[in-house]
Amino acid sequence: MTSMAADGSHAVHRRRAVIASTIGTTVEWYDFFLYGTAAALVFPKLFFPGSSEFAGVLASFSTLFVGFAARPVGAAIFGHYGDRVGRKATLVTTLVLMGVATFCIGLLPGFTSIGVAAPILLVLLRIAQGIGVGGEWGGSVLMSMEWGSKKRRGLMASFPQLGVPLGLLLSTGMIKLMTSVLSPADFDSWGWRVPFLASFVLVLIGLYVRLRVMESPQFTEVKEAKAVVRQPFIQVLKEHPMEILTSAFIRLSEQAPFYIFITFVLTYGTSVLKLPRGDLLNDTLVAAGLGLISVPLFGHLSDLFGRRLVYGIGIVCTALYAFPYFGLLDSKNSGLVLLAIVLSLLFHDIQYGPQAALIAESFGTNLRYSGAGIGYQLASVIAGGPAPLIAAFILEKTKSSTGISWYIVGCSVVAFAALILMPRTQLNAEEAAEADVDAPLGAKG
Repeated sequence: MTSMAADGSHAVHRRRAVIASTIGTTVEWYDFFLYGTAAALVFPKLFFPGSSEFAGVLASFSTLFVGFAARPVGAAIFGHYGDRVGRKATLVTTLVLMGVATFCIGLLPGFTSIGVAAPILLVLLRIAQGIGVGGEWGGSVLMSMEWGSKKRRGLMASFPQLGVPLGLLLSTGMIKLMTSVLSPADFDSWGWRVPFLASFVLVLIGLYVRLRVMESPQFTEVKEAKAVVRQPFIQVLKEHPMEILTSAFIRLSEQAPFYIFITFVLTYGTSVLKLPRGDLLNDTLVAAGLGLISVPLFGHLSDLFGRRLVYGIGIVCTALYAFPYFGLLDSKNSGLVLLAIVLSLLFHDIQYGPQAALIAESFGTNLRYSGAGIGYQLASVIAGGPAPLIAAFILEKTKSSTGISWYIVGCSVVAFAALILMPRTQLNAEEAAEADVDAPLGAKG
């Protein structure tokens, strides 16, 4: 009877951990994607007036990149406290930081009001956003994964990844709502601020849920065994440099194309192809909605067939799709444009579903927050941040999407090499035998 009660209690806390992790990441990614959409549609004119259209876009995407560059800093800072103090307290802090920064962006005056101070403040708030997201991912994934069954780590770790399609749905939906009820002039003047200010409500919801979650059982065991590391950031760099580097580089094929697919496509579609802004936002909403199914599906499949196999298939699909993607967009046919955007995010999700468990399992529990977070967020500097900038530069210089497609192929080649070189998991023999996460079916036993 006691065992049944304990099992029931564990199940309740497991559900709370999953819900809290997913809601938290949804709020954080809502804030982060909202900035990306505004950077493509509003910020060039608002914060960088007087520039040519191309220079304004580059300047706006540069502020986007600053947020990416700050993410490894956030991973290092909050990874330290996450491995020292615990997952729960750290996650509450990252959520507050991200929410306050996003709310303040919604209040920020434009260049015409306060001059050069406007873009400077924008950059500082973007840095705060980046630090918050940098510390968020590792803790959310670990809170969910460490409460779950070892045999279902791929599925459990994929639930916080749903924050990406959910955040994309919410942010794109809010932009779509505001652009549909307001005139273009009103949206550019004040309407874009409403989604940023509304994030405050989401933060309050996220905090309510997170404060009701208990610390993860695996980290609790580490504390009880007095195995907490004094300097986790330093130690993980010394002991697991290859795991960190390969964790970053396997994301080249996932993150760099992703920000071309959801951010740069708005610039390319409206400026080059002259497609309606609303249609592109609708297509993104459909693709993000499908991600609610595809992300956990591929996480689950990684439990059955192995992380590397599923992830490798995603890399190959992304490379093969690089040229057809722009071919479908360039057709300007509404059905084909929708297909282009949906398939782009589907191939992304093949990698994103198993990615969290694949990276997190490369590190032991006492170094996992720091190691997984740093490896994951380093990709922001080499992949996600530069991608829209590189795509915009290639398009301006060549007047063609061909170079962008080759860029996506190159990212996929590097990612596949990193996947091959990635060290096997740090699970101990007992855990590996129970979880059996990396062996394809038929190869087990």
